[in-house]
Amino acid sequence: MSTQRRKALVTGAGRNIGRDIALRLAQAGCNVAIGVRGNTARAETVAEAARACGVEAIVCAGDLGSREGVAEVAQRVMKAFGHIDILVNVASARPFKAFLEMRLEDWQGVMDVSVTGVFLLTQACLPGMVERRWGRIINFTGMNSIRGYPDRVHIAAAKHAVWGMTKALSREFGPHNITVNAISPGPTETEQTPAFSELIRAQVKEIPLGRLGKPEEIAALTAFLASEEAGFITGQMIGANGGAET
Repeated sequence: MSTQRRKALVTGAGRNIGRDIALRLAQAGCNVAIGVRGNTARAETVAEAARACGVEAIVCAGDLGSREGVAEVAQRVMKAFGHIDILVNVASARPFKAFLEMRLEDWQGVMDVSVTGVFLLTQACLPGMVERRWGRIINFTGMNSIRGYPDRVHIAAAKHAVWGMTKALSREFGPHNITVNAISPGPTETEQTPAFSELIRAQVKEIPLGRLGKPEEIAALTAFLASEEAGFITGQMIGANGGAET
């Protein structure tokens, strides 16, 4: 699929789904910026793997839960690449917290990363897309977040906000030849805490395909949405969930 030498920024790209997306875009010929909050050593390993595909790759570290952190990431990528053609907003905060025990700080911490961070970074990348009349923005929601589930009310609320942002941006920037879509992964094999891994594996019984998803499968869908061939798909939330109901 045609993404040769497009410039992509993938947040949350140090591991799991974000890592596989960054590498899949590199394999498709994109120069990639590996966005992470901390752990730059792990991110540099991803960047090295991307460079092995014959493309440019940089690490952009910053806390997407703060205005300053988003600015750091945006400045670094603009200095290196000049503009971004493909923005993939994977990074999010996903802490467990019972609703009646939830403090405003708990709520705000999730909103800062998963909603405000997406807003600020998208706003930073869109002018270059508008100028070039080409762009791809791919956001992430999640099957359980869209369903709603206990102890994660703040996450469900944040991901519904991202879905609303996706729909609105697709309409506002469609005339500029910019597509905006969301991917809603179902239970997927990723590196997680033992408790969260157990929760994910317990959902296999709900999946008609009878297995968890793989990060590379989510990455393949992302690469398609980022390609020229997906130019008539916008304003959609696509479930990659093995047939589970959302």
